[in-house]
Amino acid sequence: MAVLEPSQIRMSGTARTKEDAIAEASEILVGAGAVTADYLDYMLQREQTVSTYMGNLLAIPHGTNEGKDTILASALSFVRYDEPIDWGGEDVRFVVGIAGKDNGHMEILTKIAIVFSDEDEVERLLGAETVDDVLEILGDINE
Repeated sequence: MAVLEPSQIRMSGTARTKEDAIAEASEILVGAGAVTADYLDYMLQREQTVSTYMGNLLAIPHGTNEGKDTILASALSFVRYDEPIDWGGEDVRFVVGIAGKDNGHMEILTKIAIVFSDEDEVERLLGAETVDDVLEILGDINE
């Protein structure tokens, strides 16, 4: 199974707060069968310990090590927001939730970081009109 399926991409998220955005990311992962509902608590705990803001409008919320038993499969959720969300004083337009089975998240994180380190790619994601556009820009993530 690919870590990012079209059903796990939201072109226009509804959350207005950091906590609601983390819940939105978690809900998609639960819906994909990648995590149990308990994973959200571990994502919120992680955020209280250290911000998952990565720069270039991106946050990557994920669970703590204690929550690894709630992960059923490696997967991503991708949500773009029309209006920036305040993420501890930083503007976030992209929230990529990660669930990594058996430490699979490190490779996934690296691939996301490469895309988001390129400002041209971030601009392409901001302008993407369809789920297929997003998948094309994030191309290597499922490989």
